Amino acid sequence: MRTVYLDNNATTPVVPPVFEALRPFYQEHFGNPSSAHRMGDKPASAVRDARVKVAALLGCADTEVVFTSCGTESNNLAIRGIVERHKTRGHVITTSVEHSAVLNPMKRLASLGHDVTFLAVDRAGHIDLDELRNALRDDTQLVSVMAANNETGVLFPIERIAEIVHEKKIPLHVDAVQAIGKLPIDVKALGADLVSLSAHKLHGPKGVGALYIKKGTPWVPVYLGGSQERGRRPGTENVAGIAALGAACEFVGGHIAQYGTDVRGLRDRFEQELLARVPDSFVNGVESERLPNTTNIGFRGIDANALLVLLDEVGICASAGSACHSGAGIPSHVLAAMGLAPEEASACTRFSLSLLTTAEDVDYCLEKIPGIVERMRRNFISA
Repeated sequence: MRTVYLDNNATTPVVPPVFEALRPFYQEHFGNPSSAHRMGDKPASAVRDARVKVAALLGCADTEVVFTSCGTESNNLAIRGIVERHKTRGHVITTSVEHSAVLNPMKRLASLGHDVTFLAVDRAGHIDLDELRNALRDDTQLVSVMAANNETGVLFPIERIAEIVHEKKIPLHVDAVQAIGKLPIDVKALGADLVSLSAHKLHGPKGVGALYIKKGTPWVPVYLGGSQERGRRPGTENVAGIAALGAACEFVGGHIAQYGTDVRGLRDRFEQELLARVPDSFVNGVESERLPNTTNIGFRGIDANALLVLLDEVGICASAGSACHSGAGIPSHVLAAMGLAPEEASACTRFSLSLLTTAEDVDYCLEKIPGIVERMRRNFISA
């Protein structure tokens, strides 16, 4: 049976050059990069080289890159590293549509006595920049806003947000896990003080990520231990994963333009033809600038989780939202924040393409999905 993988916002396949970069460090070059003997030389060199490659993709100095285990850890380190340097509880700001890797640390801060503002979004998934400006206070310690929503692909105007936040000299953290590799991201032009990324979202392996910390940012380490990562994140480095992350950054850096042309073209055709073939369907965030690979489509009158089972039976892999909430059985908090009723939100499916998606993949999905939705609606009416 044909398999069409349209869940790339959950994770991406490791491409061959990335796998080849990873492989030697599980076998012949297995040494600890902190060792003084020759078996540490290759691993240490690989970590240095990878740091340079990540920095090149981000447009920053290699000394501003801290390797982590994933995007979730990067987000936690960014948020806690800013807030914990203050000796008093304060105020932090985020949005109502963030990934759980930001929302849950913010909720923890609230439980510890910090004041947290969750900015609302409109039906298009946008925040009100005047509301952000008015929310800033003298005791605001941090603003954390995602670059691109993982469920809808809606982009936030980070440059404008940075200008507003920096008028008050407040640090800005950006969860750019979904954006990096799909859009050209220059962290200096972006204006962010801290930026999170994850390897497995850009054709690298799971279990490795990075955090950009702008030089001079008032941030303190969260973990205590050895002197790795210049004392900012202790623990023996995941050399294989870090080498692969560097290779992945190099790979996507050479293909970002392809996301804006080929991948966007496939996404647009898939989206437009599906809407034409399936009555009473809609796209969330279509009024907004979005990631070129993402579409979140609602098919009224059906349950998205049931649809996913039927899609899987014909080899189509998609999702009803964030993979971190898979199986939770509750409508997406992102779609709820955008104003969708529960029955509308529960009818929505996310399809996310990659550089490896083909026109034949799209053709296959357009052939299968309309009939499946029609049968689901017919069976629902019969029942």
